[in-house]
Amino acid sequence: MQTTKTSVHGAINMLGLAKRLNAKILQASTSEVYGDPEVHPQTEDYWGRVNPIGTRACYDEGKRCAETLFFDYRRQCDVAIKVIRIFNTYGPRMQPNDGRVVSSFIMQALLGQDITIFGDGSQTRSFCYVDDLVDGMIAAMDTDDSFTGPVNLGNSGEFTIKQLAEMVLEKTGSKSQLILRPLPQDDPKQRRPDISLAKAELGWQPTVALEDGLDRTIAYFEQLLRS
Repeated sequence: MQTTKTSVHGAINMLGLAKRLNAKILQASTSEVYGDPEVHPQTEDYWGRVNPIGTRACYDEGKRCAETLFFDYRRQCDVAIKVIRIFNTYGPRMQPNDGRVVSSFIMQALLGQDITIFGDGSQTRSFCYVDDLVDGMIAAMDTDDSFTGPVNLGNSGEFTIKQLAEMVLEKTGSKSQLILRPLPQDDPKQRRPDISLAKAELGWQPTVALEDGLDRTIAYFEQLLRS
């Protein structure tokens, strides 16, 4: 509840400020608006398959509501908006205990702990390196005011969670074991962005492969543990 409240109130406050200052504003939305999708890969015109009262709904619905507010301000107040939908992003300076799958797997591997996989590991995700995401955000803000989005920003490479875990084990040289836990409610079975719109309108696509991005991210966490 707090997440939804914060997302919505924050969006209203910032939209009001953008209106008063006649400023362009960007909404960092999320691929979670697609829920557990029936369309694959996900395109921006897909409305999603979501559970509005599930355990994940607090975050998902907050982002969906924020998108609605952005487009209402565009229609009613002519605010210059940009809405991006961010898919899984990773890279150096992630918090070691933020609960994200990349940081969790790397930390567990480096500490010799069991690597926890929720479900059987067959669910898929697409992982975008942080530098690529930032380039996409800047490209979105540089577009003409007539382009509002929403636009997917993510890497179209698709990997199972088990593949990610095995890649982390190989790169760290860890002897950690893979441990399976029950899949949380409404956890998406597959996730991959269609980035055709980003390519066409922003001239953007990711350039950092997952293997290279993991090398940089693992090096960061190794340094963090040493210090």
